[in-house]
Amino acid sequence: MKIGWIGTGVMGASMCNRLLEAGFSCTVYNRTPERAQLLLDHGANWANSPREVARHSDVVFIIVGFPSDVEEVIFHPTDGVLSGFQLRKQENPSAESGILVDMTTSRPSLAKKIFETAKNQNVSALDAPVSGGDVGAKNGTLSIMIGGESEIVKKLEPVWKILGKSYYHQGAAGAGQHTKMVNQILIAGNMLGVCEALRYAAATGLEAETVLKSVSSGAAGSWSLEHLAPRILKGDFNPGFQIGHFVKDLGIALEEAHAHQLELPGLALAKTLYENLQKLGYGEKGTQALAIPISN
Repeated sequence: MKIGWIGTGVMGASMCNRLLEAGFSCTVYNRTPERAQLLLDHGANWANSPREVARHSDVVFIIVGFPSDVEEVIFHPTDGVLSGFQLRKQENPSAESGILVDMTTSRPSLAKKIFETAKNQNVSALDAPVSGGDVGAKNGTLSIMIGGESEIVKKLEPVWKILGKSYYHQGAAGAGQHTKMVNQILIAGNMLGVCEALRYAAATGLEAETVLKSVSSGAAGSWSLEHLAPRILKGDFNPGFQIGHFVKDLGIALEEAHAHQLELPGLALAKTLYENLQKLGYGEKGTQALAIPISN
């Protein structure tokens, strides 16, 4: 199985590197070539466009920033992934149909559009966003949420097992993205709680590290409390997941909620607070940077 990988940022580079370490042949592309250098040093092949990635790959994984980036990468008429898969088939008519896997957190409606367009071109498509941050990407402990056809999900099991601690087929195209929205709604409220709780601990004179030992093992325990609260206490606001991308995700979740006639006031509050962080210049910091204005 020849792997193509598009997007070598905080998450993508570590995920692709795990596949290289497992022995997969990988062809990579990133808009900023320097960010792919580590992968090239570890044996990946470079491609000059998404089209060239698909031309040389059986499966192409995409993890980029925003839905507009996904559309550009996949649908560009001359340099997109689908045009590359068409060229691949022309050059090798006996080759199996290509598989496209979008791991970007994006709109469920876009996932359905990708699935239908790809299917019309004899290409299979899955939406498979992930959760677990930079730590999960490096350690292969991500949670992978997958939408699409079950036989294609099963075909890629060797890859899921390298990238994730868990992977679940959620249903038809778009179901993976809807599941990721559930994930982001949970994180948004949880991060607000973590930051306010640490502020309360400091204001009442408690030793924060000792407090964390107590509450992390109880009913209040969470991934954010375990992994991000210690970073907050150290003043480490480097991104495991950038605020700018999180605001995008919360916006999609609110759009979908409204489309389903749901009012989610907690989600709306979290989005406003993170948008304020962007205005303060923290858009490239990690989601734990919510503690900065709260603590001030």
